[in-house]
Amino acid sequence: MAEPERTERRLRPAPLLFEPSEAATDPEHFFDLESIEDPRELLARATELTLAFRAAQDRAVEFQALAAAQLADPRRFDRLSPQAIAEAAEWTEDYARKMIEFGEDLQRGAGPDTV
Repeated sequence: MAEPERTERRLRPAPLLFEPSEAATDPEHFFDLESIEDPRELLARATELTLAFRAAQDRAVEFQALAAAQLADPRRFDRLSPQAIAEAAEWTEDYARKMIEFGEDLQRGAGPDTV
């Protein structure tokens, strides 16, 4: 199923650069920020990362909602209840219902209002 066309413009934050596994195991290492000595450059890069993570989180939530709506679709012979979706996603049942509704709105092409 094709994704509905978006009318809003998505932010294009700085790309998240791959963290080598050795660096990821070092608790002091975070996207090489610890090596930036100039506070202006550090603020700029940390801000870019913050925006990138927020955009990634927003997008991931949209995909969670789409998946929840698809799993709860009454046309599916193997559909899941909101309770089963909540358990799978580690949500409350009320939140699962909201996410299902949000996903249905996304499928209809409505913009994200609230989740």
